[in-house]
Amino acid sequence: MTKFSDWLRPALTVPRTSWSAGESNWKTSPKTFLVLVLGLWLFGTGEAAFIAANIGVSPWTVFAEGISLHTGWSIGQSTFVISCSVLAFWIPLKSKPGLGTIMNIIVIALALDVMAPIFPNPNQLGPQIALDLFGIILVGLGSALYITSNLGPGPRDGLMIGIHFKTGIRIGRVRTMIEVVVLIVGWALGGKVGLGTLLFAGLIGQSIAMAFGVVSRVTPTLR
Repeated sequence: MTKFSDWLRPALTVPRTSWSAGESNWKTSPKTFLVLVLGLWLFGTGEAAFIAANIGVSPWTVFAEGISLHTGWSIGQSTFVISCSVLAFWIPLKSKPGLGTIMNIIVIALALDVMAPIFPNPNQLGPQIALDLFGIILVGLGSALYITSNLGPGPRDGLMIGIHFKTGIRIGRVRTMIEVVVLIVGWALGGKVGLGTLLFAGLIGQSIAMAFGVVSRVTPTLR
């Protein structure tokens, strides 16, 4: 009998699943598209839970805040510029955009708007941390589902995957390193850091790696 802890064992790389698309990042089956949308919706729902907890934004938002302080741009404008800049790093890493890259922008934003009002806004630290952890789990699971659809990741996940395949470093470790570096730079630029920020930076890489592991064990994988 497989132990529960074995089901949660982190994956070392991105698995190819029964719903993974083929060579093209733009051609998809209904099944693959459904998994893509579900994963992105869970990702956006996790972000909504994180915002509702109100004990610190994610490292990338800290980074955007820091840039906005020095440029006069809004958080949205800073985030847009950051995303475009991250896409530029895809070129040497040979990461390719696709349908999933576009859907990432649309579905996550929609999920945030729809799901944010549903979550409570706790005032005590215990429930706030619990909501943060729930959001981190959802972001990890959502990332695993939409990335394994193989239709192109979002800008930040594409950076994570590109570095992973280029260096051979475990996928969870790559994501953690990226989040920590972004957090430090954003904090140095004047972005606000909270307990939730530290939780996200420290746990999101492991959450994604564990979700990849669960996905690879509950569905047939392709070699």
